[in-house]
Order: sequence, then C-alpha cells, then structure tokens
Amino acid sequence: MKISLFLMTQKGYEVLRHIINNNFSYLIDYVIYGVDKNIDKDFSDEIIDLCKKHEIKYSYREDNIIINSDYCIAISWRWMIKNINSQLIVIHDSLLPKYRGFAPLVNSLINKEEYIGVTAIYASDEYDRGDIIFKSATKVSYPIKIKDAISKIVDNYNEVIFKIFQSLSSDIRLPAIKQDEKEATYSLWRDESDYLIDWNNTSEYIIRFIDSVGSPYKGAYTFIKNKKILILHAEEVKDVKIENRSPGKIIFTHDIFPIVICGKGLIKLIEIYDEKGNFYLPLKKFRTRFQIVNN
Repeated sequence: MKISLFLMTQKGYEVLRHIINNNFSYLIDYVIYGVDKNIDKDFSDEIIDLCKKHEIKYSYREDNIIINSDYCIAISWRWMIKNINSQLIVIHDSLLPKYRGFAPLVNSLINKEEYIGVTAIYASDEYDRGDIIFKSATKVSYPIKIKDAISKIVDNYNEVIFKIFQSLSSDIRLPAIKQDEKEATYSLWRDESDYLIDWNNTSEYIIRFIDSVGSPYKGAYTFIKNKKILILHAEEVKDVKIENRSPGKIIFTHDIFPIVICGKGLIKLIEIYDEKGNFYLPLKKFRTRFQIVNN
C-alpha cells in the first residue's frame, strides 16, 4: 500500500509531520508540494525540508510526474490534479455537505458557525460532492482570528489523516457515506473586492470579518479618499446614541486609536497600515471618513 500526498500551507506541513511522528512515513510514495504567493507564509520550504530529512521523495506540482500510488490525498490544494492512476481523497475545510467550494473556513468564521472542522471525501466530478470517509469537528468561540482557527483545525486534519493511514495500513476498507443533498450549501471564492469592509454592517460582523480574512491572508481593507488602508486588528466599543448616524465616520479618538461608526455599534481600530506596511496611526485628521461600499 502506497500513498502520495499533495500538500500546501501550514495544514499540509502539519499533516506530513503528524504522519511521520506516528511512524506511517513508510506508506508515503511521493509528496507533491505547491507554492502560494498570496499568503504570508506558505510552508513550502518547511515541507521540502521535512521530506529531505526523512528521505521522502518529493516534487514541485509543475514537474508533471506520473503518480501510480494506490491512493492520493490532497490537503489545502488549489489546482486540478492530473497524471495520477490512484484513488483520490480530498480533505475539505468544512463539515460537509455545508460550505462546499472555496474559502470554507473563512466564510464559516464570518458567519459565526459554532463548529468548524474538516471532512475527508472521495474526489468527484462535481466539487466537494464525493462520499464522506471521515469528519472531525471543533467547537469555537468568538472573537477568533483566522490564524488561530487554522491552528485548531490542524488537529482535525491530523485526526482524519491518522484514521485513514491506520485503516489503510491494516487493510481496512475506508467508509463511503453519501452526502445529504438537502443539507448542502456552497461557499464562493473570494477576490480582492471581497476584502473590502462595508461599514454599513454591524460592529460585531465587521470585527468577525477583520479577524477572518487577516494573516495569513491579505487582510481587510478600506479607503481614506483614494488611499488603501489595511485593518488587521480592531475591537468593539460600547455604542452611543447618534442623532445622524453616518457609518464610516470617526466619532472619537481614544489615545491614538480612532473609534469608527458602524451600521450598528462602534469599533476601535488598533492595528492599521498603509499598502507599504507602515503603521498608520495616529491619523492626520480627526474628521476622517472611511469609504462606504456602494451596493
């Protein structure tokens, strides 16, 4: 029995480390790694170093090698997988059938889901509709930043991977449970415009949004006139009665930290930067308005 792994990001690295630490590395046929330049740290170098240290064959995704393992497992993978003669298993960042598709963890956090987790499924022609092999869930409380949520679901990844490797090493057939289509929901991909803060939302929602798209991702942003400003950390502040509520305007300043009016509630901006990475507090003007999204 041989298994090849398609690995990316912290999740892929941690899973590989977990497999090695549990003495299952003899089952690994090949590791194929990818590079993601859109996040702060993609762990590709760490994956390579781990393979070298434990004498595991590895290759970059564009090397076009042909895989003939019994199984392939994709973790945090972004691309179509070709040139394999194997049963393909995908580990998805949600508790399927909910949040099929893209950015499921980010969207789960923005929506304040009580549980996050991962699902191991067989690959299918239509994305994320394959039969379920194993699930693992973790209860979360808010506020929570995306980097901390990723650290939590790493344990979920390790749990399902351990079950898969344990079963295959013992010649135990993996489960194949049909998804309930009545429970299915879909999670859309996010592009640059989806990181823009809408100040018409509630302060609670905006805080979750900021926390959910922060590091290792690009971070939430807004504009002061035509200048793009990144907001990486903010906190809710007790609301006051505002006779002419105008979301996006600054109402107070506490020390150097501006307090911004939301559609409901107020937030204090604690970490904000310009596009060059320069800390952008204190603001030059108290009378500052952040851009409102036009629907």
